[in-house]
Amino acid sequence: MDAVINMLTLWAESNDSVRAMLLTSSRAKLDASVDDLSDFDVLLIVSDITPFHTDRSWIKDFGRVLVAYWDPVQGVPEVPEFSMVGSVVQYEDDYHIDFIVWPIGVLQQIVAAQNLPDGLDDGYRVLLDKDGLTDSLPAPTYTAYIPKKPTEAEYLQCIEYFFSDIPYVAKCLWRDELAPAKWCLDYDMKYNFLFKMLEWWIAHQHDWAIAVGVNGRGLKKHLPQKYWAKLEATYCGAGIDSNWDALFSSITFFRQVAIEVGQYLEYTYPHALDKGVTAHTERVRAKPH
Repeated sequence: MDAVINMLTLWAESNDSVRAMLLTSSRAKLDASVDDLSDFDVLLIVSDITPFHTDRSWIKDFGRVLVAYWDPVQGVPEVPEFSMVGSVVQYEDDYHIDFIVWPIGVLQQIVAAQNLPDGLDDGYRVLLDKDGLTDSLPAPTYTAYIPKKPTEAEYLQCIEYFFSDIPYVAKCLWRDELAPAKWCLDYDMKYNFLFKMLEWWIAHQHDWAIAVGVNGRGLKKHLPQKYWAKLEATYCGAGIDSNWDALFSSITFFRQVAIEVGQYLEYTYPHALDKGVTAHTERVRAKPH
């Protein structure tokens, strides 16, 4: 997709408001796995963000827009005295561009502090720099999103929070309330707690030097096939009975992974908590209506 990069660069060169342009995320890494549908994550450094928010027609300069989402003007997390805007654009020609627009002052502050925010430390390529703004920008370490070993308190909190969701799922399933049960089972329990435990498990296998990716993106790639099959068994359709089975499969798989992570880190798994919540869940399932 060099044509997209060339198009972006030519556009930025001819736009006086754009002083620098960087490519970030997967397409900025030489060893990253990308395909035709991989996003182009583009950071625009501009003299004034206001025109890029008030007149949104500029995103059409890169092709026919299929659909677009706009962030509100908001503070830059790393440099909150400045504001930024962003747009996520899917084009009809199948490429997808995520734009973030920063004022020049944000980049100047980052250079002065010599401390890259995670999005840049994960990798960047300078596509254009009209004023030498990036000359002293630190090189990325590509370690921003690699999990760190959890403390024992973090490990135990992840387990407790996972199990704290289970009575709610059980109650909803017993009441035949599918929607809230699915939200808790397939979102909160998985994305916030099971995936975190799996990331720790994978990171340990790789000496804490690998990142899985957002929303469990790399789990299938990095998990043994038998573990992936167990994760698949935690998903199901709309049937209440099958969701009960998926809930218990989630408990069983989480227990296995959490015990193994605890053994790696020499932390004690809270078996009593697990036993009590699991017994409660079994009673609720068997409870007559």
